[in-house]
Amino acid sequence: MAIQATILPTGPIMLSGDLGEFQIVGADGQAFDIAGKEKVYLCRCGASTNKPFCDGTHSKIGFLAAEGAVKSGG
Repeated sequence: MAIQATILPTGPIMLSGDLGEFQIVGADGQAFDIAGKEKVYLCRCGASTNKPFCDGTHSKIGFLAAEGAVKSGG
């Protein structure tokens, strides 16, 4: 199964699917260990203490995201 990114309303981005070959790399070049995981949730609100992963803080701070993704023209 392909990797799917799902934007959850007023919450994180959920990555799901075959994450075995997928890497999440920080600005310092270090990869985060997601081996064996079927889903990971990436923070969108910026307030997580476990960045880049969601820790649920969005619900505590009242994070409201845009209604949906904006389609690019290209």
